Amino acid sequence: MKEKVHIYHTNDIHSHLENWPRINHFLVERREAHEADGEDVFIFDCGDFVDRWHPFTEGTKGKGNVTLINEAGYTAVTIGNNEGMTLDHRSLNELYSDAQFDIVLANLFLPEGKRPAWALPRQIYMTSRGTKIGVTGVTAYYHRLYKLLDWELTEPLHELSKQIELLRKEADVIIVLSHLGLQADRWIAENEPGVDLILGGHTHHVLPNGEPAGAALLGAAGRYGEYVGYVAAEWEIEDVSAKTFNATLFETAYLAAPPDETEQMHEWREIGKKLLSTEVVSLPNPLTYSWDKNSELPAMLAEALYHWCGADGALVNSGLFLAPLDEGQVTKYDIHQMLPHPINPCLVELDGGALREVLYQAEETQLPQLTFKGLGFRGVMMGKFVYHHIEADFQNNILQIGGKPLNLEETYKIATIDTFTFGKFFPQIQHAQMKIYYLPEFLRDVMEWHLIQLYK
Repeated sequence: MKEKVHIYHTNDIHSHLENWPRINHFLVERREAHEADGEDVFIFDCGDFVDRWHPFTEGTKGKGNVTLINEAGYTAVTIGNNEGMTLDHRSLNELYSDAQFDIVLANLFLPEGKRPAWALPRQIYMTSRGTKIGVTGVTAYYHRLYKLLDWELTEPLHELSKQIELLRKEADVIIVLSHLGLQADRWIAENEPGVDLILGGHTHHVLPNGEPAGAALLGAAGRYGEYVGYVAAEWEIEDVSAKTFNATLFETAYLAAPPDETEQMHEWREIGKKLLSTEVVSLPNPLTYSWDKNSELPAMLAEALYHWCGADGALVNSGLFLAPLDEGQVTKYDIHQMLPHPINPCLVELDGGALREVLYQAEETQLPQLTFKGLGFRGVMMGKFVYHHIEADFQNNILQIGGKPLNLEETYKIATIDTFTFGKFFPQIQHAQMKIYYLPEFLRDVMEWHLIQLYK
């Protein structure tokens, strides 16, 4: 006699709640239909469900997202770097206090080496016919950044091996929830015997029908809730070793919309707006921004980072700004809408030669016109580069920092954004030997601090 189990999965939703009403409606209806047929259903998320670009997430510190996961009936989740690194230690430690699902996470520890009470290294789920499904999960290895937030992160593949070895002795089926990316997932499939299914995320890859690798099947559903993953699993009850897994994706845009879809999205935004309604300052005049010309707000951010980081100079891109500040009352919501990105300040050391190359790329290439998303950036395009205590005019052969000519042999401390240390926009910044990250503060926190200095 065969047993059929239905597995649904999401990853990297990043608080794109415009897709959530359909996803929730779909998952609830599918669960009801499968259970009416006497078949088991499991729903998993592979991390980065929480993203503080959305005011609902920002206002509730991610707890609102947990409520949504509860309502959809998820079985278990693991965390991504957005849960792990964009919330301060206390907020992450309290994020799942009302969770009605398991958080399966093997490689996160408190500084004293204990696991947080809310994180399970592995869990076994029993189907209605007695099959034991073992699940473990791991998140991406940003050890240095987690340490700044008072967490210890162990190397995920090593930790995963230990959990899989234990699950081999306990479970009939082994599932890995991975926020490591596609290449790591392929490595797991090829090198960890006994793993049946790897549901992954982090690199936003789309696997329309899964990807066989080793003896396992990989599943992934892209990003932003654009897809919901589904795996139909089947085996003989008397011999679970004969297992089949078939994967597919459902495109969210073509799922049925609940009748109150628009109202739900409006309500979440209004909840966030209300929670962020605290006044920060009152402006005597509006402050504007431009992506292609000199403007006030980007210049103010560059100055704020310069002071915050104790730098010799600062560099930011004007594409970070997505809204102006109007005259009069400015609230935390206004600042959030202006700078919604989960991006942290960063200080890097560059010698004069490397800084010259950075400025050349910023001024003399097409980089300002680049359109992109990711690495914390939630805008549209890079935009004009703006400096504080730096002057760059290659046409007139003027390169200065702090009012003095740039010395190619001297070392300078440059305040900028962490995005440039992760991406390949500026190789000199990406590969700088000295980088100091400021966590948990985002750019909007630094801007709020600067506005208070100027207008309070």
